[in-house]
Amino acid sequence: MRTKTIWMLCTLMSWLLLQPLSAVERFVSNDGTHFAWIQNGKAYPILVDQQEDKGVLRSIANLQTDAEKVTGVKPEIRNTISGNKMLIIGSIDHSDWIKQLLSSGKLTASDLQGKREKYIIQTIKNPLDGVEEAVVIAGSDKRGTIYGIYELSSQMGVSPWYYWADVPVEKQNKISIKAGKYTDGEPAVRFRGIFLNDEAPALSGWTRETFGGFNSKFYEKVFELILRLKGNFMWPAMWGNAFYDDDPANGPLANEMGIVMGTSHHEPMGLAQQDWKRRGTGAWNYTTNGAVLRDFWQTGMERCKDWEAVITVGMRGDGDEPMSEDANISLLQNIVKDQRKIISKVTGKKPSETPQVWALYKEVQDYYDKGMRVPDDVTLLLCDDNWGNVRKLPDLKAKPRKGGYGMYYHFDYVGGPRNSKWINITQIQRTWEQMNLTYEHGVRQLWVVNVGDLKPMEYPITFFLDFAWDPSRFNENNLFSHTERFCEQQFGAKYAKEAARLIDTYTKYNRRVTPELLSDKTYSLENYNEWQRVKDDYVALSLDALRLYYLMPDNYRDAFDQLVLFPIQACSNLYEMYYALAMNRSLAAKHDPKANQWCTKVRDCFERDSVLTYHYNKVMSKGKWNHMMDQTHIGYQSWFDPKYNVMPEVSMIPEPRIAPAPYLFKEKDGYVSMEAEHYTRSSNGATAQWITIPNLGRTLSAVTTSPCTSIPDKDMYLEYDFETDRNGEATVDVRFSATLNFNENKGLRYAISLDGEPEQIININGHYKGELGKWQAEHIITTQTKHRVNQKEKHTLRIRPLDPALVIQKIMINFGGLKPSFLGAPESLEN
Repeated sequence: MRTKTIWMLCTLMSWLLLQPLSAVERFVSNDGTHFAWIQNGKAYPILVDQQEDKGVLRSIANLQTDAEKVTGVKPEIRNTISGNKMLIIGSIDHSDWIKQLLSSGKLTASDLQGKREKYIIQTIKNPLDGVEEAVVIAGSDKRGTIYGIYELSSQMGVSPWYYWADVPVEKQNKISIKAGKYTDGEPAVRFRGIFLNDEAPALSGWTRETFGGFNSKFYEKVFELILRLKGNFMWPAMWGNAFYDDDPANGPLANEMGIVMGTSHHEPMGLAQQDWKRRGTGAWNYTTNGAVLRDFWQTGMERCKDWEAVITVGMRGDGDEPMSEDANISLLQNIVKDQRKIISKVTGKKPSETPQVWALYKEVQDYYDKGMRVPDDVTLLLCDDNWGNVRKLPDLKAKPRKGGYGMYYHFDYVGGPRNSKWINITQIQRTWEQMNLTYEHGVRQLWVVNVGDLKPMEYPITFFLDFAWDPSRFNENNLFSHTERFCEQQFGAKYAKEAARLIDTYTKYNRRVTPELLSDKTYSLENYNEWQRVKDDYVALSLDALRLYYLMPDNYRDAFDQLVLFPIQACSNLYEMYYALAMNRSLAAKHDPKANQWCTKVRDCFERDSVLTYHYNKVMSKGKWNHMMDQTHIGYQSWFDPKYNVMPEVSMIPEPRIAPAPYLFKEKDGYVSMEAEHYTRSSNGATAQWITIPNLGRTLSAVTTSPCTSIPDKDMYLEYDFETDRNGEATVDVRFSATLNFNENKGLRYAISLDGEPEQIININGHYKGELGKWQAEHIITTQTKHRVNQKEKHTLRIRPLDPALVIQKIMINFGGLKPSFLGAPESLEN
């Protein structure tokens, strides 16, 4: 019995570990079976209540566009029944069609009533009078309905990142919806969102050029992305920006689309820091300027009172700085008390009916640890250390708070020990481990993550919001499966596994040390060959990414470049640069002139960084993302970023002028092999000289006479010294480039001799009659001469040109051991 119980437990654990990362099984197919919503160029209409929420209607309009992208057919929207098959969409609180389905029992009321942000997608026979069959997307509320709509879009093949990462849409002729009931349940975390922060120069530059600033045109794209990712919350950009003030349409748009807005951890009462800079008077000091601040805060509440919002309470110093040293707990508690009075006065409701959050960020956590408290309905927003390491969590035995707990997490940070705002450094394994710890400690009211410029944090944003929806789906054994699923959605199943490996590996490398903190001293040159190993690993990864890029269809390459290739190439290049810098400085310290080669490598890599940046900004996606890679990342002297990338300082070592030693060859294994360029001595003539043509031929290079029209005189020759312990007959093979007898068929001649013996005159091509054969196939003419080696000592082979245009590549002397090979034997160079 005990054995059977253990077996059952193990089976259950294995089943849990293998659960899919999405609660919604695939219900869309392209085979025309089941509910064939779109096929043969036609679509069943979408039935919607005229009184439906505007945010739902906006999402339905996006669904129409998505369907048209996939199939070329744009389904019609109807407010009355027309046709015997329809797609019915609505929320239980705004759609009479959905209410009829609930009252008739066609939809199960308990599936939706009293639920939060839940949707049901269900095929129903005879749902309404005159309708034979319908697929119903019903939501427990506005956002639940929106999530159901975008789930259908996603399964049709429209990625949430279609705009923000240029993910293409694959064309299909048919869209069918399988019979059944599908849902993603309720989200585990109530508020789930992102914080656009540290947005200059990249996002701010791009936004100004693309939309004219952080206005409603820009935020419409951001809000749609958040909703497609099943998020619902946002802290807006605030570096020199004020969300509600920059564009009066921003606030109403967020509320219409279904985004709950907040202001960052140090911006209380629905007001941005820039609101105070633009209209505030006096000091940001509650002790000396309290009345002005209260009036100011009331304007913030008046502005956002009718919209969904989470109100930040408390107070930090101006500009995200600590309060003055004389600030005390009693003062801070009074500030929160007065802010809540304003909230109640403006809304006409109890303060507890308006969601509020108090951020325990940096020194504010110290106030909490020393005893500062806020009312129980205020969410305590805990924080990481800005680097993804959670600072504080509730005691597991602590009494539950009405307002619950939240977590402010970071993928991007400006501050010590050094900024991290250029590229994605987030390893999802660490995010899972820390946010799982957070969730298991009861932090479930609000999760918000600092994502910097949004790009290039596409994948970690996706993971964060997926995990916030249902942490129970994730465990240590299926994290890579999530990466694969993300890559399949962006690049297709064929390329998903390798693309996922690339993301998984590069984020591991970047999490070891951020690109901004990387330097020539990070890894060891001396121990374990560490620096070269990590550099070679990144270079190999870059080649793998480039290989996959070229295997992909053209229309996927921009998306792959943004999400995978660029971050890998850019960081691999940094590793090469800092490795070269380490080598340069190490060799320079030894006064080794080889340091100069590494100096050149540093310069090349520094220049390549700018080329890669130009490619991202100006070339990729036809320049759509200009400025998105403007963030500097080379040349840090402190925690903050330099104004411009600055090449590391390198050292040049003067190279001594040392005459090269003459080449000497030594016979081994029965042969001597010599590259023509490596002659021991040369003698130029009165009207011609020897030149080397680099890289010509099969192996190293070739030598010839110049000018090619001057006939060499008798004093022009090349000599090759070699040593051997053998005596007897030797065969000398001389390999020439396949120059033909262009000189009236006379041919090209040379004289050869060994140790001063009588010269042999060889015509390499005089017999040629224009036939096509071995010379054209192999691009080589080989001549052979026989010589006698009489003494065991050093010998000299002399080659004297008799005609111009002889191009010599290689000489081999065979004492009986030379074996056949296409390239010839390796060179027998002694020194």
